[in-house]
Amino acid sequence: MFHSAVLRLTGWYLLILMAISLLFSVTIYNVTTSEVRDRLNDFQTRVQQPGSVPNQNFDPRLFSAFRNNQRDMANRNIWIMLVYVNLIILFGGGVLSYLLARRTLGHIEHAHEAQSRFVSDVSHELRTPLAAMKAELEVALRDKKLSKADMHELLTSNLEEVDKLTVLSQTLLQLSKLDHADLETTTVNLGTITEEVVQRYDKNASRIAVSKPVTGLKVQANAAVLGELVTILVDNALKYSPAGSPIDIKLARSGKRVMFSIANQGKGIPATDLPHIFDRFYRADTSRTTSGTGLGLSLAKKIVELHDGELSVSSADGQDTTFRFYLPIVRKKQV
Repeated sequence: MFHSAVLRLTGWYLLILMAISLLFSVTIYNVTTSEVRDRLNDFQTRVQQPGSVPNQNFDPRLFSAFRNNQRDMANRNIWIMLVYVNLIILFGGGVLSYLLARRTLGHIEHAHEAQSRFVSDVSHELRTPLAAMKAELEVALRDKKLSKADMHELLTSNLEEVDKLTVLSQTLLQLSKLDHADLETTTVNLGTITEEVVQRYDKNASRIAVSKPVTGLKVQANAAVLGELVTILVDNALKYSPAGSPIDIKLARSGKRVMFSIANQGKGIPATDLPHIFDRFYRADTSRTTSGTGLGLSLAKKIVELHDGELSVSSADGQDTTFRFYLPIVRKKQV
């Protein structure tokens, strides 16, 4: 579809280019030939004036034929030159038009492909819990001896699937909002936001250790969205690390940016999965992510990008996993 669209757009570009080129060619041809004709006529007039030709054998008819021959030759040369110029413009303009059309539609094609993949992934994610709920309900309806305990188990299972769908829909809504967001930002302290998030997950500070400087952690950001970013990374570290294992969070000033890093123990992430870890619905290890949606890290990356920051991950099989993001600091105004 996009290939044919590129060709059509190339044709339109080339048609416009050639129309302009031919218009200029006709104009140049008319102006140039008119100038040549006027100069030759002027020259003939001056030559034919009394006393201007010392040679008594001068024949006006021969000179007129010579003038016409020179004019026709000049017109022909001008016409040939313009034909060559238009051919060059045709082929060169065709190549440039094709490249320009590909560049113009390239972003649209990538966006369309991303949207198609996104819709396909969403359909897959919705189909799994819905299929599980449908199967359980069909079995329950066919069982005439369904006990109260079995009914309770069925409702509990369905409730878990509904919770998954709720989390999925909320995350998708957040991503949709951020895709078209114009965030209102204020000066916030990343250290304070981090402490608030950690307090929710580890009130006794028994597992999550936070190290940070006293000052220098102010950034220009949306406090609620930045809190969601820290929450995603903390939740991800807790989910994919052994129970009771320590999690280290470090905040520091790094040049003109503030750095946040969170490290956790665990199986680590294989090198083949690292390039895709921030893709929507991607799971590096499906055996460990039955409760996840595969959207958390994608949402985290989107949040960092909206704040003109940078998010990265370092890990390997059997090694600690560290997520790290950088945000620009708030510069002091010059008085």
